[in-house]
Amino acid sequence: MTAGAALARRRLMAGPLDRRQQRRHKLRNAVQTGLLLAGMTVLLTVCAWLIAGWEGVLWAAIGGAVILAVTPKVTPGMVLAMYRARPLSPTLIPELYQSLAWIAERAGLPAVPRLYYVPSSMLNAFAVGNPAGAVVAVTDGLLRTLNLRELTAVLAHEISHIRNHDLWVMGLADIISRLTRVMAFAGILLLAISLPVWLAEQGRVPVLLILVLLAAPSFGSLLQLALSRAREFDADLDAAGMTGDPAGLASALQKMERVQGRFWEFLIPDQRIPDPSLLRTHPPTEERVARLMSLYAAQPGEPGMAAGRIAMPMSMPEIDRRPRRHANGLWY
Repeated sequence: MTAGAALARRRLMAGPLDRRQQRRHKLRNAVQTGLLLAGMTVLLTVCAWLIAGWEGVLWAAIGGAVILAVTPKVTPGMVLAMYRARPLSPTLIPELYQSLAWIAERAGLPAVPRLYYVPSSMLNAFAVGNPAGAVVAVTDGLLRTLNLRELTAVLAHEISHIRNHDLWVMGLADIISRLTRVMAFAGILLLAISLPVWLAEQGRVPVLLILVLLAAPSFGSLLQLALSRAREFDADLDAAGMTGDPAGLASALQKMERVQGRFWEFLIPDQRIPDPSLLRTHPPTEERVARLMSLYAAQPGEPGMAAGRIAMPMSMPEIDRRPRRHANGLWY
């Protein structure tokens, strides 16, 4: 049986999906993304207006457009080099490449993404590039921990990011957030310089104006984090729709949470530090799993694909060292 046939069989046996619930989640994610981007834009507009009125708003818009146009594009090769990733040959893990090709076809991508291997014990996967030339990278720890069903679901999640242009969306959000910080800093600096004149002429300190400018960068960062969580929910939803197997992705998320735990546990062993949901780039695993399982119109059945781990080639020894911080600032 080919991988495509096995995946199709698994999709039929995983349980029917509630299409109305899928559409409801999709609309919710789209509205949330639009509101968060609008909120970040409004925050930048307010800061620019407080500094220089509508002329400041105009200059902020021009500056944002210029930055978006001239900012050097981070190529997939640059990102992969930072993680010391290397191409994963189809002959080494053919079943994973077959799954990737099947998902790319389901997603309607013009080309099958290339698969790269990251020599890290962390359980992680990420996508870079655009639909015409994308790369999906997976770590050694992920390949050795998840079974083929779960890996297929994770690949579908990453391909969803590619198809939805999430890298561009988050890049735009980052530019807006950076401009907000620059505007807020400039406003505080101008107020500090002109404060003696302000007090002499009006006799009071513009407390509200100062508070708005001080809070704007932090509030913008919170909106950016919320946008990241919204895009993760949307990638989960699209991945479940492509594979027809929300339980596969739910199982992968639960296993990654159980095996690896929260990132802080690597920094402070034997400690459980509650990280506030507002400061997370990804939603809580429990909430992601609950949304995925709500897509079923009935109880999911048994998967039609073998749930065993993939066979790792002898040329790829297991990475048993703990993640550590490298000179480029990345943990892997």
